[in-house]
Amino acid sequence: MMSLWQDYKAAWIAAGVVVVGVLMSAIVVPEDEQAVIVQTGRPVRVYNPYVANADYGQTGAGVHWRIPLVEQVIRIDKRLLSVDMQQQQVLSTDQQRLNVDAYARYRIVNPVKMVRSAGNTERVTQQLEPILSSVVRQELGKRTFQSLLTAERGAAMENIRKLLDREAAEYGAQVVDVRIKRADLPEGALAAAFVRMEAGRQEEAKTITAQGQRDAQIIRADADARAAKIYADSFGKDAQFYDFYRSMQSYAVAFGKGTPENPNGAKTILLSPDNAYLNRFREP
Repeated sequence: MMSLWQDYKAAWIAAGVVVVGVLMSAIVVPEDEQAVIVQTGRPVRVYNPYVANADYGQTGAGVHWRIPLVEQVIRIDKRLLSVDMQQQQVLSTDQQRLNVDAYARYRIVNPVKMVRSAGNTERVTQQLEPILSSVVRQELGKRTFQSLLTAERGAAMENIRKLLDREAAEYGAQVVDVRIKRADLPEGALAAAFVRMEAGRQEEAKTITAQGQRDAQIIRADADARAAKIYADSFGKDAQFYDFYRSMQSYAVAFGKGTPENPNGAKTILLSPDNAYLNRFREP
């Protein structure tokens, strides 16, 4: 064994150097990573870059090569990354203070630009966090608290995504989605909001009641006017019959068993036989 080493010492050393060189030169790039080769601080090429809608295994994953000690490898996640916004207080257009907690999902689509502008994904996340906070305050500050409880909230989120995506493009990133985790009123403000909402509903109920009473009065006045017109028309056609009809109605009320207010009440009426009110009883 010693003789083999002594006889082929140079060959063994050369073989060892080759093996070490191959191991240092070879890099394995999995499907969920992008590899940027950097030479003297400058990105020179990318292995397995992100390609929208590319088929699995068709973007360059696998074994690749680099120049040892001269070229460095920066690995970048191809999967969706997250940036969480610290809870912020936002003032809505209806003067409601909201505690908002949001997050955004993004991916690196231009790894060379990302390496040049930020260096790694951690710095991209750090840069996007204050931008997300600013955009959320700017967009939600244009809306009412009630709008965040309706379908209009989706439009606000899309506007925030577009604004954040415009800034993220400077770092080679693409914002895929923005979501609000929570949008709560500050402590103690919820009860005040309920009081205001209750007062608003009561005011609305009073307005509806007043409108109903106004409409009822108009309908009643119209009905009285139509009734008076009918009476007037009938009097014009046959004055004697109209006078007779009204007399009979008066007798029914005067000599009936009671009144609508007191149907069972007894009545006593004292009239002289020649009273004009009893003329209809004396007519043949």
